[in-house]
Amino acid sequence: MSPDILIVGAGPAGLCLARALSGQGLSIVVLERQAEQALAEPAFDGREIALTHGSQALLERLGLWSRLPAEDIAVLRDAQVFNGPSLFALKIRAEQAGAERLGHLVANQAIRRAAYQAVSECADVQLLCETSVRAVEPGQSEIKLVLQDGQVLQPRLLVAADSRFSETRRQLGIGAQLKDFGKTMLVCRMQHEQDHQQVAWEWFGYGQTLALLPLNGRQSSMVLTLPPREIERLQQLDEATFAREMEKRFDRRLGAMQLVSSRHAYPLVGAYARRMVGTRCALLGDAAVGMHPVTAHGFNFGLIGVQLLSDALLAAHGKRQDIGATAPLARYERQLRLATWPLYQATNLLVELYTNDRLPARLLRGAGLRVAQGLLPLKKGIARHLTAQA
Repeated sequence: MSPDILIVGAGPAGLCLARALSGQGLSIVVLERQAEQALAEPAFDGREIALTHGSQALLERLGLWSRLPAEDIAVLRDAQVFNGPSLFALKIRAEQAGAERLGHLVANQAIRRAAYQAVSECADVQLLCETSVRAVEPGQSEIKLVLQDGQVLQPRLLVAADSRFSETRRQLGIGAQLKDFGKTMLVCRMQHEQDHQQVAWEWFGYGQTLALLPLNGRQSSMVLTLPPREIERLQQLDEATFAREMEKRFDRRLGAMQLVSSRHAYPLVGAYARRMVGTRCALLGDAAVGMHPVTAHGFNFGLIGVQLLSDALLAAHGKRQDIGATAPLARYERQLRLATWPLYQATNLLVELYTNDRLPARLLRGAGLRVAQGLLPLKKGIARHLTAQA
């Protein structure tokens, strides 16, 4: 089989790229380890995705937004950052960017389902499920892949979109800068007594980091970051005991709390590929840039990659040029690095400072937030960045 484009990984980024390239005279194959039923009806995984205005616009163009159930979309109006036990908060308001809201929160499960539905209607996209890549052999005119079942595929372009721990990236000989934060993130949904007023919290406590992502009603997605052993202990607690402990961790600022979902844990590891492209190949989504979740930009970066890569490939295809040639891929890499590298580095520095519990860092943390609160241009800039408005 010799498709024009082979995408490894049927996560939201890979499926969105397939949808963006569909209908342009290209043949596309998407390869996935999971069974197709798992793509059609993805399980709840605890993750809520904060989408900027730009990401929402792209999902609308790709036909995904209209497929999202209203109950799975929540307004993210403002955000606030706390440090330690202080009641002081750095407040980022949407109105500082001339917007009504910073963005929306959407369940990852809902985005995955909508992406599958959109791609399943594309006659030029073929899904190959329950298989993986055994070997990759790059070439000048095409790239050869041998699958686990022995099938051979020879696409003109290979796109690796199979997570920040991408096996395909390794098989292509592309390294990545991995940053292991030594922590685990626990995510779940909780009902709470006090109203969140559609405001997200990022709370850098001493010995823990808490985040609240406001959902509809008096429910929120709670994100707790701790050393792995402590997360394991929390997962083993019964629901009532777990809820009481979460109340304490939030200093009872939300009143009584109740667990209303399953609990899920994820290791905190950042990733930034040393190259975004190679001979007839490109990286996309977390395989290219795997962000720490503190700035909620992971999937937004994935969608930026979808936009940049599809634009570069379709421009080349429209001019009857080789989509796997160096020029369109180099353009994609240059633009993606420009869009992601500064925030990736800034995020890691922010995490290092605000998870350092030594006294000098504690003093600097509090002072930094208070200085930032008084700098209106800075807060406007942050708000514009979060809304992705010009």
